Amino acid sequence: MKPHVQVGAALIVQDGYYLITQRNPGVHLGGFWEFPGGKRYDGESLEDCVAREILEELDIEVSRPVHFMTNHHEYLEKVVELSFFKCSIISGVPKAVECAAFSWVKPENFSEFEFPPADIPVITMLQK
Repeated sequence: MKPHVQVGAALIVQDGYYLITQRNPGVHLGGFWEFPGGKRYDGESLEDCVAREILEELDIEVSRPVHFMTNHHEYLEKVVELSFFKCSIISGVPKAVECAAFSWVKPENFSEFEFPPADIPVITMLQK
């Protein structure tokens, strides 16, 4: 049986632009762009996971994350339960701390970036 991983991701929007990050080379799906976030620790809520990951990856604090949607995706090596949360920046300016890069992108321009398959359902929803 494949390992099951719970992941929380932030949908941070500002003036119609979403904050996306590029995965570091050498990690699973390295080089792909994604909505920032990461794996939930045991005993941690997904909301706390999102806030922690955003602070670690981008050195910003976000408002309390509000659930938007959850998607299950099966990769060759694992099953990912990916929960997306809307939130906004409450302090700090984004910096690429634990990611290769970041960008502010309008939904109609998401196709210019390569996203992991698990992100496609939320991208489709945001483009409607």
